[in-house]
Amino acid sequence: MLDQADKIHCRQFVTPKDVVKGHDRLNLAFVANLFNQHPGLEPPTEEVDIEGIQETREEKMYRNWMNSLGVKPRVNYLYTDLYDGLVIFQLMDFIKPGVVDWKRVKKAEQLSKMQAKANMEILGNCNYAVELGKKLNFVLVGIDGSDIKDGNKTLTLALVWQLMRAYTLSLLSKLNEDGTPIVESEIIAWANNKITGAGKTNTIKHFQDKANKSALPIIDLIDAIKTGAIDYSFVKTGSKLTGEDCFYNAKYAVNMARKIGAPVYALPEDISEVKHKMVMTVYASLMLADMNP
Repeated sequence: MLDQADKIHCRQFVTPKDVVKGHDRLNLAFVANLFNQHPGLEPPTEEVDIEGIQETREEKMYRNWMNSLGVKPRVNYLYTDLYDGLVIFQLMDFIKPGVVDWKRVKKAEQLSKMQAKANMEILGNCNYAVELGKKLNFVLVGIDGSDIKDGNKTLTLALVWQLMRAYTLSLLSKLNEDGTPIVESEIIAWANNKITGAGKTNTIKHFQDKANKSALPIIDLIDAIKTGAIDYSFVKTGSKLTGEDCFYNAKYAVNMARKIGAPVYALPEDISEVKHKMVMTVYASLMLADMNP
């Protein structure tokens, strides 16, 4: 069922486990999204309230980041899909290869079919994930394995934010031969040299530069990395770009960056609103794609 839903771009919110277990809110969200995307019935007379399971931009960003790394199973909803620790272990292994002792991990096929025993095995995974997080110098005061297993929103987000931050730092360290992180000024200098070297003019002064709002420097950088990657007939240009134009360009930039192999997990909104920390990750990802084609 979910494979078919994926074909019509409606595989959000639920996993096979949620369907089988009859997770009311998530299944309602899935059906509501299906109806919104492909309405075939008259609108309901009463408004359906699915506020409790709608995704925030922050949650979507984290989910996009995880899925951009190819974690399995694919993350559709943070608070249910991280419950057994398996995705978290994969992320930690991306951050610091070898940090996970996979012999200590109960994989999906090893989890007992007996509910009580399975709960203990899952909790063991989550406790080990917290233990590893402390080894990675995460601040995990007040967080234990049961918070991950039970999908505690505040504490799960605290862990996920630190995972993404650590990944970004590890990404930057890969750009230097000695393993030390490249500083922002080096990324900016590289980007501008790449852009001007390709005969383009949309350079930036820093990651907070309002020029990033239009996404044009990022688009030019993508084309400089891979000539011909950008179809400029799709790009909005001019001196009076609207917010809608900027967002359109940002969406195109994110899609094309991923197409040339850059592990971009920022959202188009992060670019069009010039969220400088996330903008930095876009440039860093493009630098990594250029140095490691």
